Amino acid sequence: MNSKVSSQKLASNSAKILKSKGSSKIQKSLAGSVLSQVSLGKTSGKRMETKASKALKSKKSSSITRSLAGSVVSQSSNKRQ
Repeated sequence: MNSKVSSQKLASNSAKILKSKGSSKIQKSLAGSVLSQVSLGKTSGKRMETKASKALKSKKSSSITRSLAGSVVSQSSNKRQ
């Protein structure tokens, strides 16, 4: 079981991103994943981990995108690492 959870601050920011019309598709996708990991036991899926990893590697990613991606990657399944 995954004992890591998204912080309340990041969860709050994620909710704002999902409501914002100006947020990118990747930001909304990552924000949804972050919100799903607010409770214990939730882990990132393999496709979401890959998407987050690409966002972290991209020089075009904004700081908020990198923050969301970092949270998703940090909550990945230990079995897949």
